[in-house]
Order: sequence, then structure tokens, then C-alpha cells
Amino acid sequence: MSSSVDQIKSRIDILTLVSAYMKLDKAGASWKGRCPFHNEKTPSFFVSPARESYYCFGCGASGDIFTFVEEFEGLDFKGALKLLADRAGVVLETFTPEMKEAESEKEKLYRIMEEATKFFESNLHNLAYGKGALDYLKARGLEEKSIKDFRIGWAILDWRKLYDYLKTKGFTDNEIGSAGLAKRPASHTSLGGPDKEAGKPDKAMYDRFRGRVMFPMSDSSGRIIAFSGRILEDDGKSAKYLNSPETPIFNKSSVLFGIDKAKESIRKNNFSILVEGQMDLVLSHQAGFKNTVASSGTAMTDTIISKENIINNLGLIFRLSKNIVLAYDADKAGINATNRFAKIALSLGMDVKVASMTEGMDPADVISKQGKDVWREAIRNSKHFIPSLLERIIKDAGGDGRKVGLRIKERLLPFVNDLGSSIEKSHFITLISNVSGIAEKALMEDLKKVESELKHEMEETETAKINVEKKLRKDPIERRLLGIAFWQEGMKDKIIEPEAIFKKLEKAKEIYKDIKEDLIYEAEAFYSNSENLQKDVDEMLLSLEEEYLNEDLVREMIKLKNPKENPEGKVEKEILKKISEINKRKEEIKNIKNKKNI
Repeated sequence: MSSSVDQIKSRIDILTLVSAYMKLDKAGASWKGRCPFHNEKTPSFFVSPARESYYCFGCGASGDIFTFVEEFEGLDFKGALKLLADRAGVVLETFTPEMKEAESEKEKLYRIMEEATKFFESNLHNLAYGKGALDYLKARGLEEKSIKDFRIGWAILDWRKLYDYLKTKGFTDNEIGSAGLAKRPASHTSLGGPDKEAGKPDKAMYDRFRGRVMFPMSDSSGRIIAFSGRILEDDGKSAKYLNSPETPIFNKSSVLFGIDKAKESIRKNNFSILVEGQMDLVLSHQAGFKNTVASSGTAMTDTIISKENIINNLGLIFRLSKNIVLAYDADKAGINATNRFAKIALSLGMDVKVASMTEGMDPADVISKQGKDVWREAIRNSKHFIPSLLERIIKDAGGDGRKVGLRIKERLLPFVNDLGSSIEKSHFITLISNVSGIAEKALMEDLKKVESELKHEMEETETAKINVEKKLRKDPIERRLLGIAFWQEGMKDKIIEPEAIFKKLEKAKEIYKDIKEDLIYEAEAFYSNSENLQKDVDEMLLSLEEEYLNEDLVREMIKLKNPKENPEGKVEKEILKKISEINKRKEEIKNIKNKKNI
């Protein structure tokens, strides 16, 4: 595996990779740009071709080509490895039965989901099973190529078809259940009831998806992680759509349907289109808008989901482009979802527009019934969210000026308040005044009241944004060091002493123990045939100490400047002494690195 990593590194340099994701400008021997992992106006993100690494002086994000892809794409190491291998044209080692014992739980789940996808695809094109489903898809306007590209399948209306198939592939009940593909009856009774209905098995596991058109959901690297199934024949009791439950590889708050196929187009066109349903997504791609993603099956439209989860869900879209067009269904539920999404997106600094669609229609209807050209015009004529909502308010008020004023304050000004720029706020206040006839002064006064009333809500949003940024900035140095320590811990002939690392990273060891196998895999991939292990460990330990010293320095400076942290001029000399010691140790580390050429 080490040879695969080396091949990838030899074929992809960090400057070329990062430049494909964001704009960089020359800055001496390095290149700089605005950090994709936190909001900033002044560029503090630097890429060093000489060191094959990046570092952000604003948030501390750092690493190599692998950690950049992990953080930007929201992938684990194996996902980043797959994505970079595909980009570099490197063939990775494939799974063989002999490797089964070493396979991690997550890897088994990815393999199960792939097998399930193949099974569903096969069913769809089997005349004995899938003709009705295939006819339905074609009647909705889907072409054969789209069905194939999105790997759409069919779950047979039977209790155990998928379960039995997966058992023949050697998967256990626990593995099939953990993947969210089958489950056991909730209860068992000899008196009939739901467990006895329609031949449902009494105790044995049974398929979660039955009689449904299956849409696989992938992570950013293209690995199948979940399914969304649409019922073909409504029985009046089952949900129209059934989505996979959360699993070790699927978190609904961090996945968007179609992101693996849309990301390049989003980056290229500098805007994304967000729709709700699977049909909306596939037909939009088929119509040529490959920068479309869907929220169906994720947390985006969940009315009780936290702001942090919505921001997390938005993460990759935001990093690819700050411009977005919302194209939810033009009905009450779609409008509510649009409003909720827009509020968070505006607070993130995104430019949010709304597609112009006929009331009561969804994107799939527009494309299949009115045509691709009408859909193209709907996107082209999309309006910024605020004037779009203003039009709706005036229309709903039916000419009642007083209602217009009240609804502008209650429904529109909270969105103006979400804008981060004072210039933008002023622009939209003028626009609202011109359209509604309400004086700008009155609107500004009401905006100040709204700002005061929503202060707590804004603080909540800011806290959520900070929490998401922290998650994006997972520490690559700690991860890499712990992976090496976990790996060496199980080795008979140790190259380095793992206890020295564990001692320094005692707290982090507890945080990362749940992904121990993944970290070991990463360490083996980088160092199994490497002669530089000890040198790299020494460098990482010194770099980690530098990070800790920088944090200490910031804390001491705050104490020095903040009277609350320094009551009655408390021991100012001691604080200055501590600052001097920190700077002295930082200089020592710098000299050690220079001496060892690391």
C-alpha cells in the first residue's frame, strides 16, 4: 500500500491539487489564498510546494495532499486515498478473501453497500422483477444513461431477497443490520399483529427496503453509503420515501445526494443548484445542470435538526462556491424549506437565489413536462432571496399596505439582519423601500429592533459556525502520530516507542480510539516501507509542541491585556516571564529543526 501512496505523491503535487479547488496567488516561495476551512477576508492560507504542505495562520489547518482532500471533501483517509488514486491514475489494491481478517468494520460496510447496489441494479433490469420499476422511471423522463450513471435499482417486494443474497456473499447478520439494510421485528407475538402480517418473518431479519425504486447515495469520493427508496405502488400505509438510518458510514447531517457527481461542475460554474428530490436531481443532471445536489434523505429539510447540522451539511457546497440557487418545490412545504435554508446560508455569507418556477410544480415536473429550456430559464431568471420573498409578501397581502408593512418586519427583515455586510443591508433596505413605498428610515428603525430581538439567535448561529469550523480542522498531526503509535504498538519489532507518543497525546488517544483501525491503516499506508519514520515522528512531535506553545502564548497575552484576567495588576512580571520562556522554547525548537534539517 505504501507504493500506492508514493505513486500518488509522485504524480500529484500539492500546488496543482489545491489550485484545482481554490484561487491561489504567488507569495514569495509559497502561494496564498483565502482559507477554505474558515471565513476570512484577508488571505492567511499558504501552500508550500517545497515542503509539499499547506498551513493556515488564521485557523491552524495544516497538512499534505491527503489531509487537504480529507478536510475539504469531508472524507476519511481511505476515501481521500481512493479519490486521489483515481485522479492520479493509480490502481489501488482490491479486496481479496485473504484480506478479510484485516478488513475494518467501515470497510465491510462500504463493501456491503456496493454489493447491495449491484443487487438492486440487477433487479431493475430483470424482466421478471423490475419491468414495472423500469417503466416507471422511463415514464418520468429518465434516460437509460441517467439510470446507469446514478446506479438506480429496484428492491423486490419480498421480505428477504436482499438479506439472502448478502448472506451468500459471506456477510453476517450484525454486518447487514449495521449497514441499515435489514432489521429484526420490533416485537414477537403468537397472537398475530404486525409481525404476522403478509407473511412477515417472526424472528428472522428482513429487508428494510421492499417494493421500492432505489437511489444510492454516495460520499464525495463516490463510495455508496446509504439508500433512498421510493415506493412504487402506494399501499396507503408506507412512507413515499424511505431512507437509510444513520450508520457508522452515513451521517445525514453531512451528506448531500449527488455531491460526488456535482462537485466539479459546481467549482467550474461557481454556483450550485439545490433541489429536494431524487427525480429533481437526476433530471436536472440529464438536462445539463450537473452542478445540482439534492437534500432528500439528509438533514436539510428536517424541521427539528440543529443549525450546526445544517451548517455542516452546507460545508462542502460553501467551500466549492458561495453562490447557490434554491429550487425546492413551489408549494407550502417547499417554501418553508427554502426560507429555513436561506436563513442559514445568508448568515454564512452565501449569495442565495431562488429559481423562478410555476407555482405547484417541482423541478422534475418543469423538466419532464415543460422542457429543458424552461428549466434553463428558471435557473437563469433566479432572483436573490430577499427581493424574491418581498414579491411573495406583496402578492400574499393582496394590496393591503398595512399587511405588507407588518409582514416585511416579521418575515423579511430577519433575513436582511442575517446579511454580514452593512453595504448589502443598506442596498436591500433601499430596494424594499422603493418597491413597498415604506420610508427607508422606518425600515432601518424596525431593522434595529429585529436585530435586538434576534441577538440570541445570531449568537447561536455564530457558535454553531465555530463548532463546525473546529470539526473541519481536525488535527492531522495528532491523527498521524496516534496512527503510528497504534500501529507500532502491535508490532513485534518496533521502529519507534509508541508509549512516548501516547504519553504526550493522552487525551487525544481517547478521542480517536473509535477509529483506531483507520489510523493504523493510514500509518501503514505511509510508513510500511519507509526509512523516514523516526525523522517524521521527531518533526511531528516538535511541530505539535509548537502548536501547544502558540496556544499558551495567546492565553498569556490575553491575561496581560485583559484586566479581568489580570486583576489588580496581578503578577504582571510572572506573565511576562512565562511569555519569555515560551518564546525561548519556540526558538529552541526552530534551531533543533534547522540543525536536523527537518
